[in-house]
Amino acid sequence: MTASIPQTAALQVENLHKSFAGIEVLKGVSLTAEKHDVISIIGSSGSGKSTLLRCMNLLEFPDSGRLRVHGEELELTPNHRGVRSRRFQRQIERVRSRLAMVFQSFNLWSHMTVLENVMLGPCLVHRRHRDEVEAQAKQLLARVGMLEKCQMYPDCLSGGQKQRVAIARALAMDPEVMLFDEPTSALDPELVGEVLLVIRELAEEG
Repeated sequence: MTASIPQTAALQVENLHKSFAGIEVLKGVSLTAEKHDVISIIGSSGSGKSTLLRCMNLLEFPDSGRLRVHGEELELTPNHRGVRSRRFQRQIERVRSRLAMVFQSFNLWSHMTVLENVMLGPCLVHRRHRDEVEAQAKQLLARVGMLEKCQMYPDCLSGGQKQRVAIARALAMDPEVMLFDEPTSALDPELVGEVLLVIRELAEEG
């Protein structure tokens, strides 16, 4: 009988701590997300949900704890002079290209069209050819029902439309993990359903 090969978790967080101005927000949080897992983090406002996601994506640096992305452990601790290594800077770039994040406030570039917003990451970070990126961006916008708006600017869109563009932008990075930070909290109630439908379809596709 052949022994099964253990699968590397997509994301592992161990004993994560984070404080702001002496107030401990994260108190030893741990979680493991396997490939295709869908995990919801539920808590009251100010309980640390966004801080946890931002620490996973290294938009905030944890005070202590361990973080692994597909088995690669990140160097979270600076050296004795408080300086982080070049290797860690490269790790940050890799992690942010593999863990896409969708924010509650959309964070679209207002001076760029919908299509340009979706294309920016793959062109800038992955340095892919523009024609290839444009074709993929249009496919993703069609997937979230926003292709007909591709030449419009974010200020011309509703909140639900902006969030669907933000999801397409995150998918354009071909991420291994998608982080959603309360993606419907800034939307009017009638717009929530269209965004949740897109998220549900992504989850069903793995």
